[in-house]
Amino acid sequence: MKSVERSRYNGKIPFETRTLTFEPFQYSEIEMVMGLIAENLSPDLITKKYRKENEHNPMFGHCYHSSQALYYLIDTDVLQPMSAIDYHDCSHWWLEDTSCNKIYDITSNQYYHVGQIPPYEKGKKKKWYGWQQRPHQRSLNLMIRVLGDRVIEDRVDKLKPAL
Repeated sequence: MKSVERSRYNGKIPFETRTLTFEPFQYSEIEMVMGLIAENLSPDLITKKYRKENEHNPMFGHCYHSSQALYYLIDTDVLQPMSAIDYHDCSHWWLEDTSCNKIYDITSNQYYHVGQIPPYEKGKKKKWYGWQQRPHQRSLNLMIRVLGDRVIEDRVDKLKPAL
């Protein structure tokens, strides 16, 4: 069993916490999980500024939340978030296995689709975006789609402010 939490803040004070509890996938299932993630990507998960290009390039705009979802869904400690600036001058995200440098990139076809290559050579280890590297809501929503009956609980708790 694994839990992933995302708190919402008013300044630095948390007022709500979403906790997703689930049965994670084994590392040996990573390719299958990548396929499930790819099957569950949709335009509602993309930032609005990427939706126009996504109409003609279906993986465009999905790299961050798909990589973050994979990172949390797999029961391992060898996956490292990686990022590099691509030909669009945008950050591209993927995961790398730190034990063997194998790359896991669910959205790599966004490059091959337009005759480009992913920017792996410029990749650097990165922490997740956001305050305290908390998971994004889009990543959690994607995880719910992929997990199906492996979800044990998806709970939102309102927190009382400290006095």
